[in-house]
Amino acid sequence: MRTQRQVVDYALQRRALLAGVHSGRVGTYEVCEANPYLLRAAKFHGVPTEVTCPVCRKEQLTHVNWVYGEELKHASGSARAPEELVRMSTMFEEFSVYTVEVCRTCSWNHLVQSYVLGTGGVRAPKPRRRTAAE
Repeated sequence: MRTQRQVVDYALQRRALLAGVHSGRVGTYEVCEANPYLLRAAKFHGVPTEVTCPVCRKEQLTHVNWVYGEELKHASGSARAPEELVRMSTMFEEFSVYTVEVCRTCSWNHLVQSYVLGTGGVRAPKPRRRTAAE
């Protein structure tokens, strides 16, 4: 997306957590705890990926995009499809997007990426009216 900025990738954190799970230092019950709302959002608003779940290895992961921002009002804290993000990025000045990967089988979930979208001052200023003196 053209207006995507302040991108943070959580791949190193994910890798460290999975290393702990595979070595036995971290139990699967600690990392496979997606709440029902997240699982439902994955079902209806998620984007399927080609990546197999690193914990159960039974299903492909689903990415869910969560949006937050003061300007969003009641829509803040909701899951949105990528098409909606594109539309919203032209309507609002600034909001944050958090992409979470979810396994709908074992409830593994982890934050993948966060970034900011919006016009961010890119919009052309409204032309001001001319006065009679001008």
